[in-house]
Amino acid sequence: MDRLIVRPLKQSHISTVIVIDALDECKDEEPASAILSVLGQFVSQIPKVKFFVTGRPEPRIREGFRLPLLAEATGVFVLHEVEASQVNSDILLFFGHNFSELKGRRRGLDDWPSSEQLDLLCERAAGFFVYAVATVKFIDHKNNNPKKQLERILQLPTSSVHEGKVRLGQNTTLDSLYMSIIQQAFDDDDSEGDSMVRSALGAVILAANPLSPSTIAALLGIDPEDVFLRLSSIHSLLILQDDFDSPVRPFHKSFPDFIVDPTRCINERFHISPPSHHPELLAGCLELMNQRLEKNMCNLPDGAANREVDDLRERAERHLDPALRYACKSWHKHLIDGHTVRTPEVASAFRQFLEKKLLFWLEVLSVLGAAREAVDALDVAAKLLEIISTSCPHIYHSALPLCPRKSIVRSLYEPHARPLARIVHGLSDSWESKSADVEGHEYMSMTFSSDGRFFACGMVNLGIHIWKESPTGY
Repeated sequence: MDRLIVRPLKQSHISTVIVIDALDECKDEEPASAILSVLGQFVSQIPKVKFFVTGRPEPRIREGFRLPLLAEATGVFVLHEVEASQVNSDILLFFGHNFSELKGRRRGLDDWPSSEQLDLLCERAAGFFVYAVATVKFIDHKNNNPKKQLERILQLPTSSVHEGKVRLGQNTTLDSLYMSIIQQAFDDDDSEGDSMVRSALGAVILAANPLSPSTIAALLGIDPEDVFLRLSSIHSLLILQDDFDSPVRPFHKSFPDFIVDPTRCINERFHISPPSHHPELLAGCLELMNQRLEKNMCNLPDGAANREVDDLRERAERHLDPALRYACKSWHKHLIDGHTVRTPEVASAFRQFLEKKLLFWLEVLSVLGAAREAVDALDVAAKLLEIISTSCPHIYHSALPLCPRKSIVRSLYEPHARPLARIVHGLSDSWESKSADVEGHEYMSMTFSSDGRFFACGMVNLGIHIWKESPTGY
């Protein structure tokens, strides 16, 4: 914030507006928005700049705007309080413009839609452009008759629903619209087809980052064309390009909120259940890594540091396809609880990964510059991290030979070790243990930091105590 925004703007004296759109879609676990917290520290230093921030009023965003440094400089504008006539006028213009373009591309649509139909669509939208956009995309499907699609929309029952956590008006039919679009995609009552749609859609909704149809197909073990066709059937709910390799995204966050909520998506046939689909994605990631991971996949020079390989990025692009990259970087993000790895399929794949592919996985993370992300995936990776993050080949030259004699990693992978120097004396039998004695107090919880350097303990009536690693222990 300071180097990229504050300093340049202070030096240039530019008067400008910076827009931060859809703040609620940031992956942010802080109690108050981290972006707003940082903004509050610097906003007074650049008085000629205004920030225009949009987002749904989630708790962490509301808390962020209440921070003392930001509250005094902030004006809050609640969109739901805008006069309905103004919003409806804008939505009517939106419908009119899009239907005019549609009539220019399709025949037989003269004097369509009627003014009554447009008024009813505006009433159904209830002030939400997300409804208007989804409606237009649904009607403008290349394989369907626009007039019939419009009639289908207008026949939906009115209902009271929630858009995310925000209560809408009594006539809003956003959930009914979503349900109708999905029902059309599942129209054949085909159990196999249903399963494929749910799997593909589950990957779109639950992936750690947007995936392309070809990547989804590789993870799920199905044909890319099948994935593309299934997702195309609900194109009005997605940002979907005309090729297999462009990422697919929900066009609005209200759709994932709807599809994973059993109280809103009440038909089990369509519902995406995270506890069911995360294990499927985890199994796909593990299977992909078990099939494709090999030693030195990018053909790196022996003993070289990553920074010494000028074409490291090109080698990664050439040898590591997007599906394998995703699997290596994100498999653990689908490990949502202990039950996930207890299914026979996942347990077997996970064991094979740990016993045969662990070091090759660390290689890939090193090449991708993501070695430090491994600490959350496997605790053992933290023991090797400092070397692994700077040199991929030194996984075998230094990290593996330095593993304790009786460690599981050494026993599984010792044939791959290629030490540059032989350790004659001093190699321990097991990983050193660190401990902290807490005597005379009842403790409620304890945890280690991700890098193992800090230990925190919450004790009854004594708050939280934190210990830092030292040469002799904590």
